[in-house]
Amino acid sequence: MTATPSQPYSPSVPRAHHRAARRALGDALALIALPVALALTLPAAFAGGGTRRWFGGRAESQRAEAQAAKDAAAAAFYELDTAQRDLRISIETITAVDDSPAARRAVADFEAIGRRVDEASSQYIDAVDAHDLDRDDLEAHAASQARTRLTAAKDELGRVKQELDRFTDGLGPLLGKAETQLARLAPAVERARQGLLAASNALDAVRASGLTADDLAARLAALAPELTKLNQGAGQHGVPGTLERAERVAREAEAVRVEAERLPERAAETDHRLVSLRTRAQALTTRAGQVEPVLSELRRRFTAECWQDLQHVPELAGDNVRQAELKLKEAQAARDAQRWPDATALLSTVRALLNTTDESVSAAGDRLRRLNAVQKDPQQEIERTRFAIRDAQRLAMAGRNTPDPRHARPLDDAVARLDRAIGTLEGRHPDYWHFLTETETVRQSVTRVVSQIREERGAGH
Repeated sequence: MTATPSQPYSPSVPRAHHRAARRALGDALALIALPVALALTLPAAFAGGGTRRWFGGRAESQRAEAQAAKDAAAAAFYELDTAQRDLRISIETITAVDDSPAARRAVADFEAIGRRVDEASSQYIDAVDAHDLDRDDLEAHAASQARTRLTAAKDELGRVKQELDRFTDGLGPLLGKAETQLARLAPAVERARQGLLAASNALDAVRASGLTADDLAARLAALAPELTKLNQGAGQHGVPGTLERAERVAREAEAVRVEAERLPERAAETDHRLVSLRTRAQALTTRAGQVEPVLSELRRRFTAECWQDLQHVPELAGDNVRQAELKLKEAQAARDAQRWPDATALLSTVRALLNTTDESVSAAGDRLRRLNAVQKDPQQEIERTRFAIRDAQRLAMAGRNTPDPRHARPLDDAVARLDRAIGTLEGRHPDYWHFLTETETVRQSVTRVVSQIREERGAGH
């Protein structure tokens, strides 16, 4: 017997094979013991006609006791050998999965116990070889010595068996962890294979609809070497590595499958966006042409401060629309070539350009509307701002006799700033846009104070 695993454990070899090997060993040991039993029974069956002399008396009694000791030692040897074989399977299971310090210590301890098994086995074999219990002239004292040595060998085999059993019991956590991973291995590999098959089928269906899906085909082809390694098994690549590979292949194959199945929808969505953005670009071209009349009215009725930041809107809008139309052509070419990521990126660029153009074109009309409103009735903007300040002041005084300076100071500043903004409306040519931006700034500062008060009270301060 040897304590060192003879070959790496392969999950592809069922444990039933190991049990069969143990049964074969038991049968062999039984055949070894059979001639002894025959030797004890044949003299009685052929008394007077056999070749061995019949001594009787004390010598035969000692021979029988020695033979019984030999049978007991053989049984102990068989039990120890079986236990060591089972333990070797456990160790090989652990080493196939686990390379931790605990697992390496278990291997070292197994080798040490293996040496104890070898020593006990050698003692047993030497005791068996020392005396031929089938000799016709076996003397009583020789049979007695044989019995003594065989009994000692049996006892030593039993002690080593107990050590081995204790060691086996201590392997429980390591073995359980390893068996759990091994139990995951076959299903994980099968999921990877099924995932690759599903991705391949989805890709075939997409191609049958007229879409090439070259990028997806390339991604699927890149998984072929991984499938080869999975088919080679954990015996060659290790259980942890095979598990990781199987899970990764399953994820990537699933991603390919999902994208392949969504590809017809993506193509239709891209076509719809092309049409929609093209229509929007045409509409913005028309709207951009309407900015110049708005600017003319702003220049005629209001001071330069009210419109000078808008005077480049027509030119910028035209440039943006032309650039968007160019990108639309590139997106159409990418769609025709079925370069979906490129088409998506180009359409996003077109959308951003049109959004910017829409905002700038809308700003001119919105500016004129707001200036008309404040020119007609500035009091509405003033009251709106004063209401926001008074509401914040009431909140700051709630439950207090005096406001917190951290809140009162910015609110007082807001009141003063509003008064200054109102003062700018006096004169022959008021800067209405400055007035509007000032009142908006005042309301924003008041909103920050309100948020601060509510956060502090919500926190219990």
